[in-house]
This record gives sequence, structure tokens and C-alpha cells, in this order.
Amino acid sequence: MIRLGLIGYPLEHSLSPKIHDAALKACGLGGDYSLFPIFLNNDQALRDLLVRVRSGEIRGLNVTIPHKQNIIQFLDELTPTAKAIGAVNTIFLRDEKLVGENTDAPGFSSDLKKFIGDRELENSKLALVLGAGGSARAVVYALINDGWDVTVAARRFEQAQELARLFENADAIEFNFRTFQHLNVQLIVNATPIGMFPNINQSPLPGEIKLSHDIFVYDLVYNPRETKLVGDAHTQGLNSITGLGMLIEQAALAFEIWTGCSPARDILLESINH
Repeated sequence: MIRLGLIGYPLEHSLSPKIHDAALKACGLGGDYSLFPIFLNNDQALRDLLVRVRSGEIRGLNVTIPHKQNIIQFLDELTPTAKAIGAVNTIFLRDEKLVGENTDAPGFSSDLKKFIGDRELENSKLALVLGAGGSARAVVYALINDGWDVTVAARRFEQAQELARLFENADAIEFNFRTFQHLNVQLIVNATPIGMFPNINQSPLPGEIKLSHDIFVYDLVYNPRETKLVGDAHTQGLNSITGLGMLIEQAALAFEIWTGCSPARDILLESINH
């Protein structure tokens, strides 16, 4: 019996149980995937849950907002990717040590390549990332490794600066809509929770902002299936997509770490389309 789960808050609308239940079934494995809603700063609850991983009762855990960075203090090791990013979304036990990994970065990179495909990007590859939390760290890491120059914008400018300092080819600006309109970027990535259910009428960008027709818009938010940001971009004729593909990819990569089985992505996607 393989026990898996997700740490975060809030979690009531998470799609991860459906995805990982489908992965278990596809790989012919018995088990379950549970939700562990834990408030920010509830360190004791995090410690208690990690004890269950150390004991082998729980095979592995995913981590989401707001714990991707503060969970690190309770782990024994980080993989090189997680260490470089400074954020963890997957936990597993190796040689009796709790290890933190980050599958968000390769998951995002894989889905972004499918999204942009063979379409040519004019000039150099310039991206604007909105947000500076754990998800943004993974996105910036992935983009820079794929040859992008990145500008980070966050409501807390100091947080954006801190993130930009971690990586070469990254800079920080204030979260200012007028500035955005004058940026020569080919890609905008929303790595904030703005627009996530139930606040589906919110967008990190005002609806009246006009973006260049050749900009790609990638919204990490996937609930609702079409966020306001993606809908507004579509209205302007832009190529835009939510983070559903990234969700599937990072989940499959985490599942492979825990079980050694790589489930078919189409099966995982079908599990949340019903």
C-alpha cells in the first residue's frame, strides 16, 4: 500500500488526488493520495507529517503554497535542482534521509516547449515573470536554463530583487503596469495565485492593458480552466495557456521518483477532464 499526499493550504480544490490515483492505477499499484492542509507557520504539523515519511508510513509528499520554501528547514538534503531554486515541491526518503526535490522546473520547461513549439521568437528570448515566491523561483530557473533572459516583477520589490540575485540573466522591476507595456518581451508568465478559484475575476494584469500581438502568455494558475488572464489574452488574439500541462508533468515526475513508474501523461490528463 503506497501512501502519498500533498501539503499546502488551501487544498480543497486540488486536482492532485485525481491525478495520482490515476497514476497508481495506470502503474498497477495499490495506494492512495491524501490532502494534508497545514496553515503557514504551523511548524509542528509539518514536523509530525514528516515523521510519518521517515518511518515509511508515507512514501512521498508533494508541497504547494505556502510551504515550498519554509519546508526546507525540516529536510536533510536537497537535490541540486531544489537547492539552486530554493524551493521544494516533492519530498521522498533516500538512505533514511528526507530529500527535497523540485519537479516544477522541469515540468514547466517541458510544457512551455510544447506550448511555443516550433514558432520562431523574434530577437532574443526575453521573459517577464510575475511573482517571486516558490513557483516563480522554479520558473525563473527553468527559463534561464533554457536560454531566456528574465525580468521578475513582484508586488514586494525586495522579494523580486532577492530572486533576481539568485540567477544570472535575471533582473527585477516593480509591479507596474505602465512599465510592462514598454517591455520588449516575448513571454509573460504569471507565477502568482492571482485569478485562482474562487477569485476567478481577478488578473495580475488589468484588462485594458494592450500587449504586443506576438507575446506568449503562460498562467501557472489552472483552476479555473480558463483564467481571466488567459481569457483576456485570447481576446487580444494572443497565444495563451494555463498551467494544467505543467501540473500534469510535475506530478508525473514526482510519481516516478516515488515509485519508479512513469505514467502516461494522457491518462493523467484524462483523469481530470471528467
